[in-house]
Amino acid sequence: MSQARNHGVDHRPVRPIGNRVAGTGASVRRRAVARLTAGTPVLPVLVVAAVVSADLAGGAGMIWLPLLAAGPALAATTNGPRGVCCVGFLAAALGVTLGIRDGVPGRELAAVLSALVAVTLASGLASALRGRRERVLAAVRSVAETAQHALLRPVPSTVGPFQAAVRYSAAAAEARIGGDLYALIPTPHGVRLIVGDVRGKGLPAVGTAALVLGVFREAAHDEPDLLAVVDRIERSLARNLGHDDFVTAVVAGYPRAGHLEVVNCGHAPPLLVSASGSITAVEPAHPAPPLGLRALTGHTPGLQALPFTDGDQLLLYTDGVTEARDGGRAFYPLAEGLERHVSHEPAHTLGALHDELLAHVGGRLHDDAALLLIRKPAAGLTDAEAPEASDPGPAAGVPVPEARCRS
Repeated sequence: MSQARNHGVDHRPVRPIGNRVAGTGASVRRRAVARLTAGTPVLPVLVVAAVVSADLAGGAGMIWLPLLAAGPALAATTNGPRGVCCVGFLAAALGVTLGIRDGVPGRELAAVLSALVAVTLASGLASALRGRRERVLAAVRSVAETAQHALLRPVPSTVGPFQAAVRYSAAAAEARIGGDLYALIPTPHGVRLIVGDVRGKGLPAVGTAALVLGVFREAAHDEPDLLAVVDRIERSLARNLGHDDFVTAVVAGYPRAGHLEVVNCGHAPPLLVSASGSITAVEPAHPAPPLGLRALTGHTPGLQALPFTDGDQLLLYTDGVTEARDGGRAFYPLAEGLERHVSHEPAHTLGALHDELLAHVGGRLHDDAALLLIRKPAAGLTDAEAPEASDPGPAAGVPVPEARCRS
């Protein structure tokens, strides 16, 4: 391969020049036809044709002619100003032809044509404004997607010793981002992760989420102690948030093999899935207030040490998942859904959970929802060789928290 490239060798078959020219011409014609077809207002033309057919069949004259204005009006919703004008011109020409054929008086025919011209002009203006709004919306969505990638960076399928997956849905689908946050990064002190939920919605919540993630990414690399990472976030929020603002979060770390550390600051408890398939909620031994409210309570968070061995999984989530309601106002049972869909592939598990969550709420969430799942695969085994979740394996057991508080 390198030899061919260095020597400029081209191994492609040589085609006759005549065929090449013919093929190029055919390709140009196909592209031209495709562009013409893409811009053709097919449905408005069909409406105009239906009105003409009704007039020809009934011969009613003025009864059907005013309906020709439906063509350009409909074209405004599907085509640009040029398409609207083309449909309007077609409708006007056919209207004149039918009016003369049916013997419509000149004054009445002029009134119909005037109305048709007015509708065409108004529809063309509406089409131009619609196109402008669509371009602005596309630009806003592009900026939102860029902001999302900068704020909520994609999580690779493998981070350190873990398989990982993330699913995130913003309640405002047009915005693409919201007040939920997550991050999973390898550091000199082991893999560290955070999942949190900012109080409130809109741009202020996005700004707070950006602040928390920025401090976490810096502190996770600098601080060897996980509680020190939480302290850095707390101090930053205390300086920048209002009195009524706060962030609930779970910060976790994997400093050494088989050892998981969790700090819960007013957030929903993570779900620990053992290698045997049992699911346990990791309730905080010493409940702590959300980030940003420590000065009001004086309580400091505690560090929980949990066993986390081969085959174990940890699911972190926000309340947009557990508080999602169906038509009967019933909450989504996350633990039961996880038990149904847990597998050796975190991406597959979260995909099934997310689909079931959307089905539960009827297709659209009313709050931001984030899911982050990590799994510790067995050393030396591929996913295909790993035992099924229902088979007995090295169980992590019910976690016995070891609380350590820091003042």
